[in-house]
Amino acid sequence: MKRTNIIYTLALSLLVMSGCKRDSFLDLNPDDAFSDPTFFKNEADLKLYCNGFYNTLPVMDADADNNSDNMVPRDKNKFLSGQYIVPVVKDEDNDEWNWKNERSVNYFLQRYQRADASAEIKNKYAAEARFFRAMFFWQKVKRYGDVPWFTTDLNEKSPELYLPRTPHKQVMDSVLLDLNFAVANLPEPANAEKGRIHKYAAAALKARICLWEGTYRKYHGMGDDQPMIREAATAAEVVINSGVYDIYTTGNPTSDYYNLFIQEELLGNKEAILAKRFLKDVYMHNLTRQLGENNTGFSKNFVRSFLCTDGLPTSLSPRYKGDDSLNAERANRDPRFTQLIATEGFVFQVDANGGKDIITLPRIGTSVTSTGYQRIKGRSSSLAQWNANQSTLDLFIFRYAEVLLAYAEAKAELGECDQAVLDKTITKLRSRVGMPAMQLSTLVKDPKSDFPALGVLLDEIRRERRIELAAERFRFDDLLRWNAGKLIENPETILGMKLVPAIKAQYPNQNQVKDLILDANGYIRVYTDITNRVWNNKMYLYPIPTQELTLNPKLLPQNTGW
Repeated sequence: MKRTNIIYTLALSLLVMSGCKRDSFLDLNPDDAFSDPTFFKNEADLKLYCNGFYNTLPVMDADADNNSDNMVPRDKNKFLSGQYIVPVVKDEDNDEWNWKNERSVNYFLQRYQRADASAEIKNKYAAEARFFRAMFFWQKVKRYGDVPWFTTDLNEKSPELYLPRTPHKQVMDSVLLDLNFAVANLPEPANAEKGRIHKYAAAALKARICLWEGTYRKYHGMGDDQPMIREAATAAEVVINSGVYDIYTTGNPTSDYYNLFIQEELLGNKEAILAKRFLKDVYMHNLTRQLGENNTGFSKNFVRSFLCTDGLPTSLSPRYKGDDSLNAERANRDPRFTQLIATEGFVFQVDANGGKDIITLPRIGTSVTSTGYQRIKGRSSSLAQWNANQSTLDLFIFRYAEVLLAYAEAKAELGECDQAVLDKTITKLRSRVGMPAMQLSTLVKDPKSDFPALGVLLDEIRRERRIELAAERFRFDDLLRWNAGKLIENPETILGMKLVPAIKAQYPNQNQVKDLILDANGYIRVYTDITNRVWNNKMYLYPIPTQELTLNPKLLPQNTGW
């Protein structure tokens, strides 16, 4: 039942809140929620402690992809616009240099063997803990590069507090050991408690992390990339070969993709490897409300990446109708276009009396969208979901589509992606929306590709990933691992829709559109003070807070360029 999982989530939230007190800069554990040595007596204690990590699992949110070339938030992203400065103590918005989670995991792993439980049960909860430790340290590496790796719990006198930074690759090799332990020791979904991580969730995380690490090593010239990419392919195969999962479809290519993300119950959905579940008046969120008023929108560059219905890019397809209106732009395009972006006929909201607020023109000049390409992925038209903090739509943590994309990309990077691989990965995603299969023998390089030097197969797999996983928090990480930060400089990444005079004249309220600034080609300029952003290679890593460098000089030097 859904309520069972909610209990876990609430217990988790209470534990997280109870552990928010800071002990100077150390964030040491344990806090008084778990008194040593009276805790860790039995399985219930192990489970209760591990519950405290579950709220760290990332899900789609209203700001997803705002830090990339996919979206253009009204307020500039500080990092991508060059306005980010080295924090003194911590990033005021994102307290990332915070080792509480890593220390909490190590505290558990130093003590879980005390429990009066079988070796299998103890290994299961150790696997949960190591799953989270792998995720936590990977997140640190993504942000800072070389970071201290430690496996003990700490106190004020621990010498590990002054460890130097461990090389990136060495940390990630240790992360891989944790992931392998998790996959080997977590139960099959049928034997796992509902809402808890299991073998295939761990394999999905392993595929995600190893693909990121392997391609990061490759495209940043670090070496030793192929073994990690191989690990990604192997982990994805574990999930695929399980036969437990599949792509969600009801046979409606014009709505299935959209409907996938507005479901109140993902338990039993074959695409949901792991989901965060919500229940009315018990545990709810605010995503639908935020997506209706969060002043962002897809970029012109993202929208141009949709293929036409013949499987060709707009630069090559005779079916492309141009972009003088959103209706023309959506014509003959991948059906995910109208399931990601609000176009004419989309029901924005249904009121209490059943009345429908239907999109006729893009809602530019309002808080609904900055670009005219309004995101509707994850946004329900239901009034109940619109009410502030009342949404009960379940959210994906691990989705089978991501695993298929990871497998296709990994096999292509290994030089092993044949038609059979494409048929069980990319083709399944395209089939859901009625798009033609990707045929290896007929692929044609897009002359306007963002990756002109890349082979056509990898180029098209990256395109498919960009579309399928849009607004799910993957794009910035992808740009990092592909060494593709320069794509941020493309002027189209901060432009919106084309607003020709004939379309502008159709707006009943001309005050809504009269002050919009357009570029020389008629596209909405979201930022009137710049025509493009500038990427600096130092932005592949964030800076370490300066106070941390002072407290532990072994962390020096600061990340390059900061």
